[in-house]
This record gives sequence, structure tokens and C-alpha cells, in this order.
Amino acid sequence: MDKTIGFEKRDDGIAIVTLNRPDAANALSKQLLYDLHDTLYNIKHDREVRVVILTGAGEKAFCAGADLKERKGMSDAQVKQTVALIGATVNDVEALPQPVIAAVNGVAFGGGLELALACDVRVVSKEAKLGLTETSLAIIPGAGGTQRLPRLIGLGRAKELIFTAKRLTADQAEQIGLAEYSVQPADVMEWSLNLAKQMVKNAPLALIQAKTAINNGMQVGLATGLEIEKLAYNSLIPTEDRLEGLRAFAEKRPPVYQGK
Repeated sequence: MDKTIGFEKRDDGIAIVTLNRPDAANALSKQLLYDLHDTLYNIKHDREVRVVILTGAGEKAFCAGADLKERKGMSDAQVKQTVALIGATVNDVEALPQPVIAAVNGVAFGGGLELALACDVRVVSKEAKLGLTETSLAIIPGAGGTQRLPRLIGLGRAKELIFTAKRLTADQAEQIGLAEYSVQPADVMEWSLNLAKQMVKNAPLALIQAKTAINNGMQVGLATGLEIEKLAYNSLIPTEDRLEGLRAFAEKRPPVYQGK
């Protein structure tokens, strides 16, 4: 059986993870979810990977969401189990310590958009359509969409999109802050790689702590968030990379960060 997840680890510290079911619009089959979970686990513990790009195979779909053909024959208990599996895998994406860029190369509906919402930055093809379309199927977003979308774009706008099951263009997604960039289809990966390269040259431990501080701080009040930021900052003071940054600045040369 063909692998449902492609994985490329580049020499520059960037890893590319590809949902690889182009004939099924990269839908989230159980096998794909298991394979993605394993891939994410390996990335999480790989110090050489500093930034991750998540994309879909082919030109039509990033991810069309849950595999509804597979779901058709399931019992209620099996549906619950599969929805929980999608939610857990989406959480795994968000929990990666490294920055994650979603290179949304095509449609992202339902669980596919929820996957992109769990990434840190979204670069979207101008030919893509995006939406949390679940209410049109008599369900609701079940893998974090009702929680992550309002945190990203605001309450009223998120409610509108979920209640109407509306499908947005990439330009509309960019206008409301759902996508950071809307670019030509041929430029999605190049744009994502360029962003990743700008991140990779910075200190990997600092990237990890910045992401931790932002993500955890968003869940709490400002005073607690500032304490989280302080803890994250203080953990970087004794690192070799911090001293290397100071040396490089004094010597007017690019720093060479080791992640130590």
C-alpha cells in the first residue's frame, strides 16, 4: 500500500510533511491519521527539524476533511472514535514545538481546515476554497474548529462562517485573517519555503519558547500570560545560543545556532 504521508527532511532544518491521498482529495482516512500521528511524533523529538511545512499532494486539495466514504459504514461508536482520532491528530499538529506553516495548495474543508487552523501560519493558493462546512452535513466542526477559528478571526465572523457553512476564496480568507497569504498556485510551496527559511535562521530554542509563550498565553488572562512569557524567556538565559547571538552581534557576523 502506498504511504499516506510523505516526509522530506531537508539539510536546512526544514521538514515537509505531505498528506498523500490525492485521488481522495487527501481526506483523513484512519490510516492517514495513524501515519500522520507517527510522523508528527518523530518530528517532535527530532532536534534537527527546526520548521515544518504541512501540505497536500496534487493540485486540487490540501485536505477535504474526514473520509466520508469510510465513515458511511461505521456505527455511532466508530464515528465517535474516528472523530476523536481526527481531533487528537489535529492537537498533535498544534503541539509540535517547532513552527508549522500550512501550505494550503487546494481546498481545505471541515477537518482539512481544522488541520490548517492548528498550524502557526497559513499560505493559501488563490484557487483554493476554505470552509468549516459541517453544519450542512448535520454535524459541527469536531476537531477544534469551533474553538480555534474564533480565537483566530473573532467571534462574530467565526459564528457566521460555521452557521452558514460558507466556502471562502483565498482572498476572502486573507482579508479576515484566516490566511496570512493568498498566492498564485505555483507559488504556494516557494512562498512557504521562503517563510520557513526566514524562521530557520533564528535560534531554534527561541522559536520553541516563543511558540509556547504565545499559544499558552492565548488561553489565559494577561497577567498569567506575562508570567508564562517570563518563564519562557528565563529558560533561554543559560543557553549557549543566547551567548552565540551576543557574540555574533558584537562581531557583525551571522550567528550559528546549535539549538543548545
